[in-house]
Amino acid sequence: MGKTIGLAYDLKTEYIFKDSDPPDANAEFDHPLTIDLISKAIESLGHKIVRIGNVENLLKKMGSLKVDIVFNISEGLFGRNRESQVPIILEMMNIPFVGSDGLTLGLSLDKVMAKKILISDGIPTPKFFETDDPDDNLLKLKNVKFPLIVKPRYEGSSKGLSEKSRVENLEQLKEQVEYIVKTYKQSALVEEFISGSEYTVAIIGNNQPEVFPPVQIKIDGKLKLGDKFYTFARIHSGRLEYVCQDKLDKSLKDKLMDLALRTYKAIDCRDFGRVDFRVDEDNNPYVLEINPLPSLSGEDVFMCLADYLKVSYSTMISRMLDAAFLRYGLN
Repeated sequence: MGKTIGLAYDLKTEYIFKDSDPPDANAEFDHPLTIDLISKAIESLGHKIVRIGNVENLLKKMGSLKVDIVFNISEGLFGRNRESQVPIILEMMNIPFVGSDGLTLGLSLDKVMAKKILISDGIPTPKFFETDDPDDNLLKLKNVKFPLIVKPRYEGSSKGLSEKSRVENLEQLKEQVEYIVKTYKQSALVEEFISGSEYTVAIIGNNQPEVFPPVQIKIDGKLKLGDKFYTFARIHSGRLEYVCQDKLDKSLKDKLMDLALRTYKAIDCRDFGRVDFRVDEDNNPYVLEINPLPSLSGEDVFMCLADYLKVSYSTMISRMLDAAFLRYGLN
């Protein structure tokens, strides 16, 4: 029997840039075409869709919101806890929702906190330190070695990442930390840079999640990336591709899928998510981050996997919904 499903999201086109914003301020938000794609997929499954929009719209509609469940892909509006805003409101109002709860979303967005959880569970992740002082790095450098990569502590969608993010000396490190702190108003995560290849592993489900085959990242036509990495400019230029293939070394494939599942469980992901890896020249994988709010656009990983597995995009969305229905006893 069809259900009424609310859809919570943030649109790129609705974001109003402020003078102090970096050029990638709305990078995490969705394009209207993605919202149309998800809506059509849900409707094709026999459900009714109610477009809620962002957290401000949710608050306005709360008194009249009549849905069985909310499919949440909202990134939130600002702050370290922004991805937790919609789930916490829904939880407070006892409204079921698809996806991870506020605690998981808050922990995963804060890359430093997420890495601490990974380390406590023995999951390999690049060595790192966190700093908000460009002049106070010498002592911290004793535990890591160049080259390093400098990222904002709590951003996604490659916000703050450019060719300058990979640094090879103290002067470059100081310059990039200063840029992150001033531009993004937060501390910087400084990691050892892993030269090699990049993969992402998608997962759907809860008690016995389905771990999908690893998807390799191709940048500028190359699978062996070496020193290439995700940047905001590459994501939005068509220079980045997702590659689903059968040729992946079985040992590496098994490692990636096992580590992805361990990471998914370590941070209590629900219903669906994606784990990103760098793999060094010796085939040692390192978890970069886990994303419980991965992009569901037609150009991203879940569409790539649907094509590879010869199933429809609607089937992938259906599996996410079914995981949530089962969790809430809504079947």
